[in-house]
Amino acid sequence: MKVLHLGKFYPPAKGGMEAILQLICRETSSYVHNRVIVANDRFVRSEEKDRAVDVVRLAVVARVGAVALCPGFPLQLAREHADIIVLHEPNPMALVAYFIARPEGRLIVWFHSEVIRPNWRYRLFYRPFLQFALSRATRIVVSSPALAHTAEALREWQGKCVVIPFGVEQASDLDAAETAARAEEIRSQSGGPIVLFVGRLVPYKGVDVLLDAMRSISAALVLVGDGPLRQELQRKAESAGIADRVRFAGEVTAEELAALYRACELVVLPSVTRQEAFGVVQIEAMARGKPVVSTRVGTGVDWVNLDGETGLVVPPGDAAALGAAIDRLLRDPVERQTMGAAGQERARSVFAVDGMVNSILSLYHDVTGEHARRQTVA
Repeated sequence: MKVLHLGKFYPPAKGGMEAILQLICRETSSYVHNRVIVANDRFVRSEEKDRAVDVVRLAVVARVGAVALCPGFPLQLAREHADIIVLHEPNPMALVAYFIARPEGRLIVWFHSEVIRPNWRYRLFYRPFLQFALSRATRIVVSSPALAHTAEALREWQGKCVVIPFGVEQASDLDAAETAARAEEIRSQSGGPIVLFVGRLVPYKGVDVLLDAMRSISAALVLVGDGPLRQELQRKAESAGIADRVRFAGEVTAEELAALYRACELVVLPSVTRQEAFGVVQIEAMARGKPVVSTRVGTGVDWVNLDGETGLVVPPGDAAALGAAIDRLLRDPVERQTMGAAGQERARSVFAVDGMVNSILSLYHDVTGEHARRQTVA
């Protein structure tokens, strides 16, 4: 079975959609032939292999905001032949290319998150192409029931929606001697409890709110990730008088991230808009037995992190409530341990990669009616 994925970018490009796209392709490539079309980061077309995955990176002529303009996308898509086309949305370039090329193959729209734009602009320039794709899709994949039920764009397509939660590998680094040693070193350097944030430094992540919340908390804050707001946030930390307790770690290796997860007391996802549709970082934390403090943005974020069970959920943009939740967990090691254990069990039972892979392969089978030659992942 040939599966063609239409993405925005592909690793090593950073981003949640990019990481999930790679995970889907890598983990299903033993059962189907995956091919990916994405934008390059320059004016060059290239083809490469990522393990068994074919990756086509199209030349980019310009960028408009976060959108990479690839004039060759429609022609490339028209030349492709696939049993299934998976369009990863939001993705304006792929939506336009699909509208123009109208290729054969069963269409699945993987609806990662909503587009947050001025209403008139969205309705005039984006919504028609999205509605065309949704109308032709045989299935629409969402990562949580909450996203399916609350996304305005999906209101008339509820019958097509299928929930496939994202999965993460269960943490295998917890007993690694190197990880434990590095975690101990991080703890000694911090001189106290550690609060961890992992994500891009962009407006919807709410890191500015987190910095406000940390003013009255006796703990170190480690920010993993980079983005356009880094310098502004560094200035905010300095003006708030907490720069000595805030570490901007930037991008880190997988080994360093594992050590930081082990070293921290809790993980915070302080997002402020519905652009945060799921929060994979939450299940990464839960898989390592760490409680999560997140926000109630009305998507799958607070479906992943169960308030009072695997962590605490507070209103978005409320620095006082966010700070109170962080402080509560820092003061109560028993509650942290109980919530961490509950999160670990939830990660194992609901968000395992094997479960995600089996759901995807079952979806492919349902869409094509073809008995794909596969065995269920153990």
